Amino acid sequence: MSRSKEVLSQSILFSGLPEQDIAALTAIAVEKPVTPGELIFSEGDPGDGFYVTLEGMIKVYKLSTEGKEQILHMFGPGEPFGEVPVFSGKAFPASAEGVKKSRVLFFPRKAFRDLITTNPSVAMNMLAVLSRRLRNFTIQVENLSLKEVPARLAGYFLLQAEEQKNPDIITLNISKGQLASFLGTIPETLSRMLRKMSEQGLVEVQGRTIRLLDRPGLEDLAEFGKMEA
Repeated sequence: MSRSKEVLSQSILFSGLPEQDIAALTAIAVEKPVTPGELIFSEGDPGDGFYVTLEGMIKVYKLSTEGKEQILHMFGPGEPFGEVPVFSGKAFPASAEGVKKSRVLFFPRKAFRDLITTNPSVAMNMLAVLSRRLRNFTIQVENLSLKEVPARLAGYFLLQAEEQKNPDIITLNISKGQLASFLGTIPETLSRMLRKMSEQGLVEVQGRTIRLLDRPGLEDLAEFGKMEA
């Protein structure tokens, strides 16, 4: 099995599809290399297709009028991005850029829409993923608008533990600077919060490995946003 077929068959978007559907998807996909810092698409560009990460890491973000970056998502192997315009027919609502040396698969909008017309199971998988994305995005918007940094950070750790299927240990797949941007804060504030969480026995930080020592404490912090002085 080729790398493209292997990644697609295990991706959250297409897992469980029969081999012939994976083959049909691979046939319309265009593989593209992405260098660190390379712009894949900009907010407002025509939504002429969507992407699936094959290797590396891609960030999706928005820029404020002052040029401040807010990371919305970070996508690793097997994860799709830019898929909403495939259905809406509108422009990309955010920008996407390579974080490290990467490879992506590009699915042209017209070819993909023709494919799902004859393969409705592909569309059903896609709808499930979009629903999950909407839930996570709603949580992120709530956190950024209503919660302080400690609550956002605790909520992020708990969400990562759920996604990585490990209740006790998570691995940060992005830099702390990128995590700060994702949480809507600055690296100095993030470092201070990590230090306080460690001092209070909530987590243990070893590089990119975070051990969750007190899940009830993290859950309380994520909900109420208060840390001991």
